[in-house]
Amino acid sequence: MDADVVRAVNDLTARWARELPAGNTVVSGLGLWPLLAILATAADEPGRAELAAAAGVDASAGSRQALELVQAIEGSDDLHAALGVWVSEQLKLAESFDGVMPAPLVGQLTGNASVDKPKLDAWAAQHTNNLIREMPIQVTPDLMLVLASALSLKTTWATPFKEMTRRFYDGPWSGGSWHWLERVDGELDAVRRHDDLTVVTVTGDADVDVLLGIGQPQVSQADVLTGLLEAQGEGVPGSRLVNQGEPGVEVAPGVKVGQTTAPLPDLKLSLPSFNVEAEHDLLAARELFGLGAVTTDPGAHGHFSAISPMPLAVGQAKQKVLARFFATGFEAAAVTAVGLMRTSMPTQEARRLEVTLDRPFGFVAVLRESRLPIVAGWVETPTEPAD
Repeated sequence: MDADVVRAVNDLTARWARELPAGNTVVSGLGLWPLLAILATAADEPGRAELAAAAGVDASAGSRQALELVQAIEGSDDLHAALGVWVSEQLKLAESFDGVMPAPLVGQLTGNASVDKPKLDAWAAQHTNNLIREMPIQVTPDLMLVLASALSLKTTWATPFKEMTRRFYDGPWSGGSWHWLERVDGELDAVRRHDDLTVVTVTGDADVDVLLGIGQPQVSQADVLTGLLEAQGEGVPGSRLVNQGEPGVEVAPGVKVGQTTAPLPDLKLSLPSFNVEAEHDLLAARELFGLGAVTTDPGAHGHFSAISPMPLAVGQAKQKVLARFFATGFEAAAVTAVGLMRTSMPTQEARRLEVTLDRPFGFVAVLRESRLPIVAGWVETPTEPAD
C-alpha cells in the first residue's frame, strides 16, 4: 500500500479529529479521502488546488490513487471498500469523464427519487454488510451526480473478553451500571505510555487491530485522538511499566500496578463495550475538506469541466459512520457521499449523535501492516447499560 497515501489519509483524519465537537462521535477519514482525491482530479481551479491540498495529493494523480487504495483494501481479510458513481440521465458527460470516473463504477440516476433513493440505499447496505442501510444524500431534481464510498470492517479478537456488569460510585460515570468487558493475558507490551497518553493495542485475529487511548484528565479529546493516530509502537512498553511502581500506584494514564497469582506478570484490560454512531454534514466544515470553492455558485462554466460541460457544484456532502466494540470483536462501517448539483444547495446545520458511555477514551482501528487508519472515535460514556 502506498505509504504517501496512508500518510495523507492519516493527516486528513487527524485534522478532522481536532475539529470534532465534545462527546461521543466517530469519523472515517478513509471513507472521505478517496472522494476528495477524485474530485481534485475532476475539478477546475481554484477548487482543484483546494481539494488537492485537503487530500494531500497531486491533483492529476488523485483519481488513480483513490482507485488503487480501494483495490489494495480489498486484499484485506477484515476490511472491505467500494466506490460508486451515479450519473443523471440529463447530464452530458465530458470526453475526459472516463479518465476521472472509470466506467465499471458508474450507474444511472433517473431523476425519480422513489427509484433512485432505494437504489442508492441498497448499494450502501450491500457494501456495509447491512450495518448502514441508507445513503446519506437527498435525491432532488437538481442532483446530477453522486460519488460515494463504503467501508465495512469486522474483526474477531485474538483473545475474547469476559462480559459482566459494573457499577461506578464516583467519577464521570458514577450512578450507573454498565455492560463491562474484561480479560487477562500475558501481552504486557500491548500497553505503551506516550507522555500523557496510554495506548493499548487490542489485536484482531486477522489483519486489523484497534488502538485504545486514554490521557490524563487535562489532556483534550483532540490530543488523545491525534496522539493515537501518531502512535507507531514507540513509547514505554508495559513490560517496563510493570516494574516502575508499587501495587496501587498509577504508572501511566489509566494504568496501575496490581498483583496476580500467575507465575509471570500479566495484563488485565477492562473497559465498557460501546456502540457509537454519527452522521456528519461535511459542508458544515467545508474549508477543512477543501470544499470551499466548489460549493459556490458555479457560474457559466461550473467547477467540474472534466465531468461535464454543464455547470456543476457540490451541493451535498455527508458521512454516516458507526463503530462497535464488544466481547468477541469489533465492527465498523462508513458510507460517505458527495452530490454534484446543477446549482449549489443550501447547507443544513451539522448533526451529531451523542451516545451516553466511563472515563473518556479514544479508539482507532488500523490495518496492522500499513497502519492505515480505518475509523477513529471518542468514547465519552458507556453505551450499553446492563440488563
